[in-house]
Amino acid sequence: QASLVESGGGLVQAGGSLRLSCTASERTFSSKTMAWFRQAPGKEREFVASSSFLGGAENYGNSVKGRFSISRDNDGNTVFLQMNSLKPEDTAVYFCAAGSFYNTMYGYTGNYNFWGQGTQVTVSA
Repeated sequence: QASLVESGGGLVQAGGSLRLSCTASERTFSSKTMAWFRQAPGKEREFVASSSFLGGAENYGNSVKGRFSISRDNDGNTVFLQMNSLKPEDTAVYFCAAGSFYNTMYGYTGNYNFWGQGTQVTVSA
């Protein structure tokens, strides 16, 4: 069964940077939209960023615009999340997701049928 594996989480001070990676187990993920979500304790899962397989369009959640950047490798099976100017409120478990859909609801979790196990990002004040 296809899977997604995240890496790159950790502890960083406010203002610092981290780069998350998510690698898919199959080449077929190049034809899927890949995205990052995050979930802090006691809060709902929040959309962070997505990279569409339709022309590579990128979308970002309002709270990370201008600070985070999503990218994919040439094969399209690995997605990265470069996180700069990190804030304590960015602390969460970050999940990679993938799905094939043709609507523009990039932040809708129901559009994604593959999820990674999550990686913890902790930003200290």
